[in-house]
Amino acid sequence: MSSVEVPVPMFMVAPRLPPKRPYGASALKVAAACMKGFYLHVCTGSGANAELRSALAVERLPTKADRSRAFLGHVAKSMPANPLAPAGRPTRRHPKMLPDGTRPSLLECVNTARDAMVVQWLSDTAMRIGGLTGLHLVDLHLRRDAACGECRDAHVHVCHRWGNQNRAAAKIKPDWQMVDGVITGGEIYRASPAMISRYLAYMTTEYAGVAAGHGMLLIQLSGPRRGEPWSADAARGVLRRAGCRAGLPGRIKPQAFRHQLTNDVLDVSGDPMVAKVVGNWASARMVDEVYGHPDLHSPEFSAALQAVWGEEE
Repeated sequence: MSSVEVPVPMFMVAPRLPPKRPYGASALKVAAACMKGFYLHVCTGSGANAELRSALAVERLPTKADRSRAFLGHVAKSMPANPLAPAGRPTRRHPKMLPDGTRPSLLECVNTARDAMVVQWLSDTAMRIGGLTGLHLVDLHLRRDAACGECRDAHVHVCHRWGNQNRAAAKIKPDWQMVDGVITGGEIYRASPAMISRYLAYMTTEYAGVAAGHGMLLIQLSGPRRGEPWSADAARGVLRRAGCRAGLPGRIKPQAFRHQLTNDVLDVSGDPMVAKVVGNWASARMVDEVYGHPDLHSPEFSAALQAVWGEEE
């Protein structure tokens, strides 16, 4: 009796040969997901290879991100896993930093005290533009030993509010409350002396001449909507135009200030936990993975290379 050859479908991934770059971690995870789905479909349809089906049908505990993405994620107890996927998290691209000399160049090219305050506050804190343009005057505790009792030094509370007139809102939504006119909770950012100086210059010159009853910090200074809350898009436009006037390369974006401050704090302190607290990041591990890179111009980096090269200064 002659044997009959039965065609068996196979999954094929074309290799990346030079001069092409090898697949990255994200591409490998996508390929692994396709491979898992393919073999589960083949095994289920033919009713064969129960061992492979059980090996692929594994689960893992859900992460915080999984619970946030899933509907009724708070009740999720497990998530599908893929044993074919590469281990570890995908490599993160280093965030874009500000060009050298950005802050002094922008401060020379802005036209108002409000714009100078925005540049200073973005440079000295890791505040997002939505949180900055959504600030109310009651959120500012710019003196020592404020009544909130949550920070001994001058600081700012960034509170998420849905009803701001300019539609600006903080990205992170920690609990906050107002008790007897004092704000507590929210994201807390320390305020530098330069931030306080810029704030006083703005409040005593431009803000004082406008009757703003909404209580928000940043307002429009001209036009038919003078005195109304200033939007995040308008702030982005000011930074973009000031960067062009200053001749800075690329487009100046508010998020780059946050990246730059985190990178600088980590370079000085060497402690991801310090940088995490300064920037109100989700985890010190994420800060270490994204910003924990060696300084290519540091003496330690140069000494290590020279030792490997066998050279002496």
